Parts: sequence; structure tokens; C-alpha cells
Amino acid sequence: MQSNLYISLSAQLALLKRMEGVAQNVANVSTPGYRAERISFQEYLSRQPGLTTSFVQSGQTYLSSQAGALEKTGNPYDIAVNGDAWLGISTPQGIAYTRDGRFSLSPQGELLSVQGFPLIDIGDSPIQIDTGGRVPSIGKDGSISRDGRTIATIGLFRIPPDAQLRRGENGSVVPDRPAEPQIDFNAASISQGYIERSNVEPVKEMTHLITIQRNFDAISNAVSEIEDGLSSAIRTLGA
Repeated sequence: MQSNLYISLSAQLALLKRMEGVAQNVANVSTPGYRAERISFQEYLSRQPGLTTSFVQSGQTYLSSQAGALEKTGNPYDIAVNGDAWLGISTPQGIAYTRDGRFSLSPQGELLSVQGFPLIDIGDSPIQIDTGGRVPSIGKDGSISRDGRTIATIGLFRIPPDAQLRRGENGSVVPDRPAEPQIDFNAASISQGYIERSNVEPVKEMTHLITIQRNFDAISNAVSEIEDGLSSAIRTLGA
């Protein structure tokens, strides 16, 4: 089989992966704190004696670092992260990290995510707050205070840039390397009474989807022409 068929197939596989990523982004356009999925372009060179063939690899998936817009909710237990940091939540599968700052106070005094997972402090322990008394205030450094006294501190975590991320529930991520406590509050901070919206831009994602579909169709047409040429050559040689 001619190498151009393999090249076309590699391009179609890469486009399918990109289409799946765009579809996931569109599905989460309203998910607070969701980071859009991106795929890097990668090339594979196949070297044979006297011939170098360039194929398209599917590419590595990564998350966009662009922050979403902040939305004021007025809920004192909603928090938005500014800058390079994530919130930690304790799940049955272990610690996961999220930018979705929608939390509520349970009767037991835990700050729970919308999925019911406890928010953790910098020591990976669930945060406990006395349910009696005034609504606490949350500082930019994550300190939770009531009547001028700090009663807990929300953990901010920095995920290593070269870590591979696995998607968790509702936009959370699980890195393959341990996250580090973020202690530089000039690089990251918390805003009380806000949530971060998804950083997905619907119009741009739909444009990407249309472009991917057109490219896929163009490659399909090219493959059909190659196959027609092969069939014609076989018929001619066979005669």
C-alpha cells in the first residue's frame, strides 16, 4: 500500500482526537472552573533508505492555563482562585484538584464541593469549622476567620508544569506527580463570594469543530482518489 494512505490515516486519527477534545470542551462550557483541553501537534518521521516520510501523531493532551472570568455569587462559601493554584478535595480515590469553588457547609462543619467531597487544608486534612456563630470571612491567603480569630486555612496547591493530568469529576484533575503547596500569595490568592467560570470560549470551539470537520472531509476525499487510482492501475496492469 502507498505511504500516502498511511499518512492520511494518521492525520484522520489525530483529527478524531482533536474532535473529541473540542466536544468535551463544548459539553463543559457551563462547568465552573473547567479548563479547556488542548492537544499539541506532533510529527513522526519514518526514515527508510533514500526516503523520509512524515506522519501526524495524535499529540499530547494538556489543559489551557488561561483563567476563566470571575462571577460574583454572594455566597460566603463560594471561593475563586486567582493565579497559578488549585483547590484540593478529598475523594474516595484520593486527593484531586479543582478550580470549581462552589462549596457549602455541612451540618458536621465540613466545607463540601457540589459532589460532596471535603475541601482540604495544606496538610491534606478536611477543613472543619464550627457551625455555630457568624459566617466566617475568607482571606486572600485562604485563612478562614471568625471574630478576628483564624479557625482554619484553605490549602492552595501548585501542580508541576510537566505533570500528566487525568480528568476527575466535574472538571477536577489528578496529576501523576504530587502537587506542591502554593505559598507565594502574589502568584495566587482567593476571592470570597466568587466562582471562576469555565475558560471555554464557545464560539472559538465551534470554529475549531467546523475546521476539524472540513479537514477530515478533505482527507477522506484524498483517500478516495488514491484508492480510485490504485484500482485503475490494478485493472490496467491486470488487463
